Amino acid sequence: MNNQTSTKRSVLFLCTGNSARSQMAEALLRHKAGDRFEISSAGTSPEEIDSRTLDALKKFGLTIDELKSQSIEEFSGQEFDFVITLCDKANQECRNFPGAKAQLAWDFPDPKERTCNNPFATTLSELNNRLSMFILLESKNQPSNKTQPTLRIDEQISALDNISIDPISFYKCLTDDIRLKTLMLTNYHGELCVCEIMEALQEDSQPKVSRNLAVLKRANIITDRKHGQWVFYKINPELPLWIKKVISETTENNLPLIAKNLENLTNMCNRPSKTDFCR
Repeated sequence: MNNQTSTKRSVLFLCTGNSARSQMAEALLRHKAGDRFEISSAGTSPEEIDSRTLDALKKFGLTIDELKSQSIEEFSGQEFDFVITLCDKANQECRNFPGAKAQLAWDFPDPKERTCNNPFATTLSELNNRLSMFILLESKNQPSNKTQPTLRIDEQISALDNISIDPISFYKCLTDDIRLKTLMLTNYHGELCVCEIMEALQEDSQPKVSRNLAVLKRANIITDRKHGQWVFYKINPELPLWIKKVISETTENNLPLIAKNLENLTNMCNRPSKTDFCR
């Protein structure tokens, strides 16, 4: 997988079944930046690729010939520049993939369970937007002149929400610079602890950062978990879909706002480990 003489950086997409989201992500990134990345996908409990996944990919002119469902075990012992989980379940099962130089936790709704029109096309469009951001931030080579697909879904997205949040309360939480940038940074990285947020924002006051995190937590916008001496924060996976979309689209369309913060985080030394093992 990792040819030492290759200039390409390797990416492994992980999901539970490797039947929809991770297959879409693999096909999309290979189409958009296959000249810069070596791309694979796998599942923690692999299933046969959903036929609707293949139909959606073919509809938008994406190549499906190289796609196959495979287990995460097939990549045991391999190193990857990026390991990206695409659902919260896969992230919980493997928070720290051995050999991953960087790991990102993205959480996209399962198209097989979405109630909107054209759920697979909708998921494909959302992944396309996120991967465009990923390429812009992470690609070290010159951009390719290859034409990228424009995936626009005009249908109104509706979903069964697990928690209810008042829109006014939500938007009030975005009025502070620390809170807004924290949401944007965690939207990209998946999980961050207080020290990582402080380093990214170049903020010296831990109480100030913690107070703003507490505001987001009381509003149910973020959740936390304790691992050893560290507390990690992430966007609440139970948020209504409309809120997730606001956070994602705010991040994807305003990268200059957090460009320096992302650079600070990349250059941070002795970042805390999210876990000591892959479970």
